[in-house]
Amino acid sequence: MAEHEISKDYLDGYARILAEVSATGRRLTRDELTSRRALGEQAAEAGLALRTLVHDHLAATRAAWPPSPSATDSVLAAVQQAIDAFAEGYERAQRLAVRQEEAARREFIDDLLYGRSDLGRLAERAERFGLRLSYAHAVAVAQGPASYEEGDAVARRVEQSLIARFGDRSPLLTTKDGRMLCIAPGDQDEILLHFAKQAYAATDGGRVAIGRPQPGPGGVVQSYEEALNTLDLADRMELDNPVLRAADLLVYPVLTRDRQAMADLVLSALGPLTTARGGPQPLLDTLTTYFNSGCVTAEAARRLSLSVRALTYRLERIHQLTGANPSDPDHRYMLQTAVIGARLLDWPAKAL
Repeated sequence: MAEHEISKDYLDGYARILAEVSATGRRLTRDELTSRRALGEQAAEAGLALRTLVHDHLAATRAAWPPSPSATDSVLAAVQQAIDAFAEGYERAQRLAVRQEEAARREFIDDLLYGRSDLGRLAERAERFGLRLSYAHAVAVAQGPASYEEGDAVARRVEQSLIARFGDRSPLLTTKDGRMLCIAPGDQDEILLHFAKQAYAATDGGRVAIGRPQPGPGGVVQSYEEALNTLDLADRMELDNPVLRAADLLVYPVLTRDRQAMADLVLSALGPLTTARGGPQPLLDTLTTYFNSGCVTAEAARRLSLSVRALTYRLERIHQLTGANPSDPDHRYMLQTAVIGARLLDWPAKAL
């Protein structure tokens, strides 16, 4: 009832317009339409529901209904014009509010990820978006076949699904550098998994990386960087999982923490393959597939579309060039680590 009383403030001049139209049969003037649009904008900014406002317009129409049947068509046309202009102003204000909210959200995300604001101010702004920076948060990053843009159909579909599923627990969702980001409390992993599922389904492909939960304002940045590094790692290692967790791939950052030591291992163990006819890549691919097949020769040959005899020849050639036998457990760990290091360092495409 209170909302109806407030909404009547936005009917200013409406009864007078209907009375004049009833008497003269005229249409609304340009100034009257402009005033209706302005009142619609003000009502939207005040947070009133459009349904309530239309209800009150119709109630005012009934109260001012002309006694003469001859004025019916004119008054109905005026009502249509007035409500249409009012709704246009209301929708225009809502679109502007959405754009301002998106801009504020993007600015907050940029400041959060790049540390362009003091922590007190950042924490204050975070509450507006449902984040408590004193808690741990995790970030999921979705990368699709095409770039994601703020407000596009895919981003809207994913956001609507999250809101429908989690309601007031819905996370902070935005786009950045052509990717979709989802920031959620660290103890609500189900939100990030649902985001990953929806992002993958919405584009019929792509990949999502989930960083580990990290505490404090800097934790969001750290989790975000972990997710980005995981996407980069997935490309270099040709990992085909649609959802990747940074926590499951920690061995790879460990292996490259001492980059120089890894480069020395790669060159020492695999450098001799550069003298092979056709270069080192075919033999590197052979080792990768052999190790990924559990060192089962027949399975590796099938994956490479080779005969078992041809694969065995390649393994023997690798043994001759490097002095390390891939089928020998004492040599296997060194070779497999070197092969992983080569992919992490993009060797031999990049010189070490």
